[in-house]
Amino acid sequence: MQTNLAAKIRQGRHAESVEAILRKCVHCGFCNATCPTYELLGDELDGPRGRIYQMKQYFEGEPANPEMLKHLDRCLTCRACETTCPSGVRYSQLLEIGRESIEKELPRPWPDRARRWAIVRFINSGWLFRLVVRTGQAFAPLLPGKLRRIVPLKQQPIERSKGSHQRKMLMLAGCVQPTLAPNTNNYAANFLARRGIEVIEPGVGMCCGAAAMHTSDPDFAMNQIRRLIDCWWPHIEAGAEAVIVTATGCGTSVQDFGRLLQHDPGYAEKAARVSSLYRDLLEVVEAEAGEIKPTDSRNKRVAVHTPCSMQHGLGIVGRVEQLLGRAGYDICRVEDSHLCCGSAGTYSMLQPALATQLRANKIEALLVDRPEVIATANVGCQLHLAQGNDVPVLHWVELL
Repeated sequence: MQTNLAAKIRQGRHAESVEAILRKCVHCGFCNATCPTYELLGDELDGPRGRIYQMKQYFEGEPANPEMLKHLDRCLTCRACETTCPSGVRYSQLLEIGRESIEKELPRPWPDRARRWAIVRFINSGWLFRLVVRTGQAFAPLLPGKLRRIVPLKQQPIERSKGSHQRKMLMLAGCVQPTLAPNTNNYAANFLARRGIEVIEPGVGMCCGAAAMHTSDPDFAMNQIRRLIDCWWPHIEAGAEAVIVTATGCGTSVQDFGRLLQHDPGYAEKAARVSSLYRDLLEVVEAEAGEIKPTDSRNKRVAVHTPCSMQHGLGIVGRVEQLLGRAGYDICRVEDSHLCCGSAGTYSMLQPALATQLRANKIEALLVDRPEVIATANVGCQLHLAQGNDVPVLHWVELL
C-alpha cells in the first residue's frame, strides 16, 4: 500500500512503524472473512481493511473525526485478522498507534473519558474491588435474574502448596483474578509443586497494563508495567527461570513488554528480559507434566474455548485439547472456534451490545456437542461466558 505520511506523523516516534505496517497491506480483504465485527455488522468500516484505510487517511493528513474513532473502538483487538493475513500485517500495533494519535487530536467527550478512567481504577483498586464483588455475591440470591447473572460465582479457594523447591518460577497474580478466580493460580501452583517447582507470586493485585491500554490510557499502562517489572526483578536476579501467566490476555501483554518499553532507557533491557522469560502456563505444564494419568472424570465431555489472545496472540492452538485428551476427557466439537466470545478485556463493558451478541454466538458454537463443562484459558472469557449459560466454565488447569 503506497503511503504519503503527513508531516505531523513523519516527525513522530511512530513514523517508521506506521509506514512499515501500512506498506505490508495489499488490501486483499482476507482479514474481513475472520473479523467478528465485520461478520456481525457487514460494514466495511467495521472490518480490519476498512479500519486500516481510515487510519491511513488520518496518517496522511485527514483530520480526525468522531466517526473514525467509533469504528476503531468497535474493534475487539482479537487479532484473528493477523492470523489470516497472508502479508503479515501487524494490525493490532497499528490500531494501538492509531487510537492514541487520533485521541490526542480529538479528545473523547468527558463522560466517555470518565467511564474509561473509572473502569481501570476500579479493577485496580484492590480492597474496593473485592468489597464490591463480595457484596454482590452475598446479595446475589435477592437480585433479579438478569442482574444475578452478571455477579460471578464465588470460588472457595483450595489449599495451596507451601513447600520450598530449588527450581523457582514467577507467576502473575493479576488485578482481578485473585478475587474472581483464585483457584486458577492455586491449582497451577500445586500442579507444579508436585513436579519440584516452587511458584512465587509477588505483587498480588498488580496489573499487566492491558486494561489501561484497552481504555486509551497508555501512560498509566506503562507505569503499571514498570511497577510490575520492579516487583519481579529481584526474583529474576535471584534466578527465577520463568515468568508464568495463567490468563492468556495478560500473557500477550507480558510477552510484549520488550516492545512497549524498547525506548525507555531505564527499563528497555529489563522489559526485554521479562518478555524472554515469559511462558504461558500450558507451555510449562507440557514441558513438566511427563505422563498424565487419566482423571476420575475421564468420561466428562469438555468443550475447549481457545481465547483469541491464546490462538491469535500467542499462536497456541489445539494443545489444550491434546492435554485434556491425555488426561482422559472427551473433547467436544466446537464450531467457528476462531471467532471472539466478546469479552476482549474491557470490551464487554465499553461495547455491551456487540459483546452480548458475540457471546450468544460463541455459546451456541461451544454447546453444539452438548458438553458438561467448558474449559478456557483466560479469566475475562471465563466470566463472560459463565454469564451467558448454565454449563460450568473453568480454567483448563482445574480439570487436571
